[in-house]
Amino acid sequence: MTEQTPPAHPFVPAGFTAPRLLETDAFRLVPLAPEHNAGDLAAWTSSIEHIRSTPGFGRSWPPPEGMSAQANLADVEEHQADFEARKGFTFTVLDPATDEVIGCLYLYPDWDDPSVTSVRSWVRADRAELDGPLVRTVREWLAAKWPFEKISYR
Repeated sequence: MTEQTPPAHPFVPAGFTAPRLLETDAFRLVPLAPEHNAGDLAAWTSSIEHIRSTPGFGRSWPPPEGMSAQANLADVEEHQADFEARKGFTFTVLDPATDEVIGCLYLYPDWDDPSVTSVRSWVRADRAELDGPLVRTVREWLAAKWPFEKISYR
């Protein structure tokens, strides 16, 4: 993912505490962190074409040539820093039975209109049946637990 310019206004209100967990029978969301690096790298590199066909991604990410574990770790650490700074929130999608990384969820201000929250998610190709349930569950979670007024979930 590429770094975004911080918005002129805060992404979330000063008193808001971002949820750090969403659990269902099919998946669990937790903040993306360095301990997920190997699983994250394996998940997206096994599913490049599936992710590129997922709404909100396209041809710029993921890179078809992949990336090194070190480069992926730098990306993961950047997302973790964004989460802690409250300027974007990235969650890893885990299999609740195995803790295996099966996808990712990104919540960031929209590049063109920072008053809109841009939401994107992907799951591994071998878990494609979770694309729809993930989108539906995240939409409900955002409406119930997050302060976003305008959302674009691609």
